[in-house]
Amino acid sequence: MTGDRKRIILVDDHKMFREGLVFMISKLKNFKIVGEASNGKTFLKLLDEIEADIIVMDISMPGMDGVDATKKALSKNPDLKVIALTMFCDEENYYKMVQAGVSGYVLKDSGKDELIEALESVVMGENFFSQRILHHILVSLNNTKTNKIDQEKEKVKLTNRESEILTMICQGFSNSEISDKLCLSLRTVEGHKSNLLSKTGVKNSISLVMYAIKNRYVNV
Repeated sequence: MTGDRKRIILVDDHKMFREGLVFMISKLKNFKIVGEASNGKTFLKLLDEIEADIIVMDISMPGMDGVDATKKALSKNPDLKVIALTMFCDEENYYKMVQAGVSGYVLKDSGKDELIEALESVVMGENFFSQRILHHILVSLNNTKTNKIDQEKEKVKLTNRESEILTMICQGFSNSEISDKLCLSLRTVEGHKSNLLSKTGVKNSISLVMYAIKNRYVNV
């Protein structure tokens, strides 16, 4: 990663937690904290005053939660990278934040290495999501009593290679990692991914993962 340090705004209603993140991120050479907010409303006001590249966003906050704050922030600046950072390991919050437009989703108890990986991933234009939340959602779906299959799934026919790449995307692999593991050119992988986005009608990798989960293209 080259260039100036990426500017981060932290949004979380727990001051002690924010202080811990500030200390941790201050040790990273490629990132810096430029602002803090305790809720969505305060954050949006702050965003009008300072420029940022990445928002680390809590979900459950008083006044305005992370879902609404993310939607409003991205409507103002679609280039922002928002990483949801939450204690909640449930599909409802995951779906809401993905639909709001987040680039990453990390659980608070995952440890600093996962957050650093998320920060580095979104800067490179990749999406990042905790594998534990993905696993939780898949287990929940597999344990459900209903076997109803989304009608949309029957309309979308994937090739064997597309299915293979979709599975790897859901496992958190980047385009370059998929390229290396499958011995394909990066351009070929990107072409297959583009076809997947077109066929499923979603806009990015993280939405593609959500689509794959909802329509049972991936299994634990």
